[in-house]
Amino acid sequence: MSIQFFKYTLFSLIIIFSVLGINILPAAASEKLTVLLDWFVNPDHAPLIIAEEKGFFKKAGLNIELIAPSDPSMPPKLVAAGKADLAVSYQPQLHVQVDQGLPVIRIATLVSTPLNSLVVLKDGPIKSIKDLKNKKIGFSVGGFEDALLSVMLNKYGLSLKDVTLINVNFSLSPSILSGKVDAVIGAFRNFELNQMDIVKKPGRAFYPEEEGVPPYDELILVANKNSLTDKRLRKFINAIEYAVQYLINHPKESWNSFINAHNKLNDELNTRAWRDTLPRFALRPAAFDRERYRRFAEFLKNQGLIKEVLPVQNYAIELP
Repeated sequence: MSIQFFKYTLFSLIIIFSVLGINILPAAASEKLTVLLDWFVNPDHAPLIIAEEKGFFKKAGLNIELIAPSDPSMPPKLVAAGKADLAVSYQPQLHVQVDQGLPVIRIATLVSTPLNSLVVLKDGPIKSIKDLKNKKIGFSVGGFEDALLSVMLNKYGLSLKDVTLINVNFSLSPSILSGKVDAVIGAFRNFELNQMDIVKKPGRAFYPEEEGVPPYDELILVANKNSLTDKRLRKFINAIEYAVQYLINHPKESWNSFINAHNKLNDELNTRAWRDTLPRFALRPAAFDRERYRRFAEFLKNQGLIKEVLPVQNYAIELP
């Protein structure tokens, strides 16, 4: 048999098998990518979970490992140290970490609006922020939340000196429900408000972006600055975008996929949080508003949380 005849026959078979949908070539090995979450899995991470469950990561040739941290402050530090590929983080923390010299950079956005809020009991005596004078306010994370609260109070002629701050750790809604504090700062509007409503103690939220704080991205994805040429990153972001589109187009099916993967989250709180978070996901995860980031950096500098306003490309980028 001639070499030419063999090549012709092989080529013909490849065409026939391709038409029939039969793959005779070895499958390409998936590329592993480690992603550290900011906290345990919850509806905020829906694009990541749906990309995994619906096969968008697999289609991109990626094998994604999602890891919930034991210490929520560690993921960006581990990425900076080269111990993980990506981390879910927060825009406000990104500015501070870069100001401190951490080599991390934003490459995508998950939740493109603030979730943070100042919450009081809806039927309580606090009807306006000005009513917080001489009241107790609970918080879980110092620094940024203090800055938010300070700006919100200043709008009504108050300052942090006019209130008593109490560290309630992560017991935000329990502390206000028990009467330990009169308000809490740092409550996520998609979770704490629903927690309070479920126990028939509805809350009233005051939103920072309506009270003098510039809008910002709540949840972002950060990478090591030295890894930006890694082709896996763009594949990852593309898969996330497909997942967000699927979420918007098929909310019920997405929820079913989410709870099938994490059945312990199939409860009223997470059902409500899913509903409230869905419209806040970034439809174009890779894209971002440079002026918005610069404006927020100015805000943090004015609040004394960072030393200087760096060029945006130093800490946020849209990958090619």
